[in-house]
Amino acid sequence: MATNRLPSWLRNRLPELSAMACIHERTYAKGLATVCKEARCPNQATCAESRTATFLILGSTCTRNCSFCAVRHGQPAEMLGDEPVRVAEAVAALGLRHAVVTSVTRDDLPDGGAGIFARTIQAIRSASAGTTIEVLIPDFQGSPEALRTVMDACPEVLNHNVETVAGMYPVVRPQANYDRSLAVLRLARELSSTTITKSGIMVGLGETDAELGDLFDDIARTGCQVLTIGQYLRPTSRHHPVRRYVTPEEFDRLRERALASGLKQVEAGPFVRSSYRAAAVFEALEARGHRTAITDAAAEYGE
Repeated sequence: MATNRLPSWLRNRLPELSAMACIHERTYAKGLATVCKEARCPNQATCAESRTATFLILGSTCTRNCSFCAVRHGQPAEMLGDEPVRVAEAVAALGLRHAVVTSVTRDDLPDGGAGIFARTIQAIRSASAGTTIEVLIPDFQGSPEALRTVMDACPEVLNHNVETVAGMYPVVRPQANYDRSLAVLRLARELSSTTITKSGIMVGLGETDAELGDLFDDIARTGCQVLTIGQYLRPTSRHHPVRRYVTPEEFDRLRERALASGLKQVEAGPFVRSSYRAAAVFEALEARGHRTAITDAAAEYGE
């Protein structure tokens, strides 16, 4: 049964207009998009006031049509040739210490857009040498070559969201594949021992506790180090219904269960999203002794 009434712990405040204007000036006014706006993220107020946003590259139209996602679906328009440079300039203008870059899924491109991800990483390195970089990538239709292209550019964090349990894929991710997403995380870990691997899931779609336990174990077995767990919120009445609102106490239990699977760090809560507080999550791992790839990457690109 679907549920529509928001519980008290999911009521959020409206964003401060001046903060939103600052982000707009450095993104949309420059021809760039953010997943914050396109996916209707509930954390826009908090992130805007921190003067940060998650960049959405490869255009703003996705070739897939997941039933949980608010991003536009259809035939993508021609990409901006200088998009990587524009993103890098926005990162520098915002003074970001940790930049998060994601994309729509582009099954129409031979490499799925992997080359643009690599160019964006390189451009950020040139424009803002002290900034660490996290990329949240699609599955590239399982192409090892495409993933290798991204990994060779040495992002500090490689994020790929599994999104939900295996049994929900036919309903909410019909063009994706559960095992393929796990394979992306596994290969990323094999390709680089210095890059942090990360994934994210939603709860409240109709999954069971047993299915979530299996999911945590599957993700941990790939060698993935970080997992985010957040509440699914229905973007519009046309999207998949919310089956259940998970309480903050239940999120605490899910976090403990996920850590017990072997994951190093788990962020769980109603408003947690894959790129929310990404800088703090990265810095927490670094404080625990994880070596970054930034020194090697900067040397390679002449910084």
